[in-house]
Amino acid sequence: MRVLRALTVAAAAVVAVGLSTPFAAANPSDPLGGAPLGGSPSGQGGNGGNNGNGPSNVTVNPYSVHQGSMMQVSAAGCRHGGTVWSAGNFPQTNLSAGSIGFASVRIFNHASPGNHTLSVKCHDNSLVATHRFTILRGRGAQGGIGGSFGPSTAETAIGSSLVGAAALGAGVHVMRRRRPLRGRA
Repeated sequence: MRVLRALTVAAAAVVAVGLSTPFAAANPSDPLGGAPLGGSPSGQGGNGGNNGNGPSNVTVNPYSVHQGSMMQVSAAGCRHGGTVWSAGNFPQTNLSAGSIGFASVRIFNHASPGNHTLSVKCHDNSLVATHRFTILRGRGAQGGIGGSFGPSTAETAIGSSLVGAAALGAGVHVMRRRRPLRGRA
């Protein structure tokens, strides 16, 4: 009878760990899945080449942005950096140096909704490239990624370990509670 109880507790522990394994496999270690942000359309603009002769291939992400929200701008051709601006929509911002420069801009809370144009100029060139984007009325959700992702692989593994340890502890407790009865008979 004791062997049957011990096997039952061991089987319960194995089942608990076994049931949590598919959850660990279903949650990738990169919660974003390596996908690019947004998925909104992004166009290209520019009047310069990609070899440092002025800004080209200007992109924005997201294409449609709410008042008060952030937008990412990238442009090729500004090896020494540059500036990004859009009158009345966000302040002039620096574009990072490199083969592709990046800038994060915050749209003004009072920016007028509708279609607008931003401009990009390299520090070492007088050419200016433009790109269109849309400002949406109101503020977007500011909730972050809070509950939008499931547990990570590490969290699932820790949870599985805790469930296994609890099952093992329960089995040991049951086995130890039954020992004093053996001495009475």
